[in-house]
Amino acid sequence: MGYKKVDKTISFAERSLLSSIEHSRSVKMMERIRKAVNWENRAALLKEYYHSDQSHEGADAYSPLMLLTGMVLQK
Repeated sequence: MGYKKVDKTISFAERSLLSSIEHSRSVKMMERIRKAVNWENRAALLKEYYHSDQSHEGADAYSPLMLLTGMVLQK
């Protein structure tokens, strides 16, 4: 089992919302968080404890870094 593949292409709906996204306070705050935190170091640390490749059953797992960033944004 591996990690889910993340598609980084922009959809039609995302493309139509780009102008409003540029002025969003939430997007600006997430950009500041991205610059302040060294996510690569966190990803290496998380991979030591997040073992998703041991089972061949079930759906692919989300990457541990994606789960951590989701929790940070939730808080």
